[in-house]
Amino acid sequence: MKKYILTLAFSLVWIAFAQASDPAFIAAMQKQLKAKKTIANYEQSQEVTNGFLRIADASDSEWLPFYYAALLKTEAAFRFDIEKDKSLDEALELVKKADKIAPGNSEITALNGYILMGKISLDPAGRGQSMSPQAMQLFGKAINLDRENPRAVSLMSQMELGMAEFFGTGPEKACGMARMSLDLYKKEEAKITDEYLLPTWGKMQADQVASKCN
Repeated sequence: MKKYILTLAFSLVWIAFAQASDPAFIAAMQKQLKAKKTIANYEQSQEVTNGFLRIADASDSEWLPFYYAALLKTEAAFRFDIEKDKSLDEALELVKKADKIAPGNSEITALNGYILMGKISLDPAGRGQSMSPQAMQLFGKAINLDRENPRAVSLMSQMELGMAEFFGTGPEKACGMARMSLDLYKKEEAKITDEYLLPTWGKMQADQVASKCN
């Protein structure tokens, strides 16, 4: 029985590795990631989002297409004049799908918290008290899952800064985390290759927090 379990586990790992290394999947993801960088309006954002969702339909064991679709829904709520709550709710549903494929993933967990940050920003007075602890918990969990994840640390620094400004306390903790995240972004940059599909976003937000610490 033990031998069977080990064999099954190895097979599942191999299947996941094989699909992640599939040239067609990599090429499709690279095309969408390149298109993501050129988004200038909501229609283009929707088009790229739908492209990621088509990849998700064809690659049901991959979490990254759902992740990027959720990220685009979140960014659209920040950038464009749309039904922001609706877009963020759709992002949450996509994050749930990604989480089912890759539970306990630091990137997915951090993105979940980021979406909640977006929802809080739409109604700070009505949602801050209930949602802020949830977002902080998610960022803390994301950091514990992967202490090398710059987005988890950067997003936590944003929350810490917001809370410091709200309560009139010092920004020291937020600043320390922002500087830590910038160091992690430098480490991450050294890993990026042409076929790198994992998330790399967020440095701009970290720079914004750090700029308030001078």
